[in-house]
Amino acid sequence: MESFFNGKISKKDLEAFEVIGDGKDGEIYKVAADKVVKYFFKEETYQRELEAMKIGQTSVIMPRLYEFGNNYIVMEFVQGISLARHMKRHGHIDEEMTKQILFVLEEFKRLGFTRWDTEVRHMLLDENGGFKVIDHKRAFTSDSPVPTKLLKGMKKFGLTSEFLKNVKKLNPELHDAWNKHK
Repeated sequence: MESFFNGKISKKDLEAFEVIGDGKDGEIYKVAADKVVKYFFKEETYQRELEAMKIGQTSVIMPRLYEFGNNYIVMEFVQGISLARHMKRHGHIDEEMTKQILFVLEEFKRLGFTRWDTEVRHMLLDENGGFKVIDHKRAFTSDSPVPTKLLKGMKKFGLTSEFLKNVKKLNPELHDAWNKHK
């Protein structure tokens, strides 16, 4: 396996690469056609995300982990669009998409994550029509019986009731459990 970096990196090491994402926790650079590096500002955030990424490697919803150092993770570049962009573009969530979203939430449970939720912008619909989820720094530090961030993101596009109608049809028990915790 080709190694991109050695141990610890600085912003200078990343100057040759295109920034494709940034936030309060770090920056993401495209380092190859199929790989990105996430450069972290804080070690604590890095450690939490790396732990979740390692555990998640048994799941199809996690980007592949290729390499990591003291303050970075090299992972699969997911070619596709976010659930947020998909909802904005199409204006609806059908039953099949709802099934896929419920699969993602079940995978979080199967992996042992305590956070069974994610933001719509962190769910990436890949070229095969499945979801890959990014940004797992809270996988073990948050817990909620209801995917509040996901529902809040859907509300922004006016799709919460459509999604919940599909959930009720596909998994009435889950729908009822979510309604109890609202």
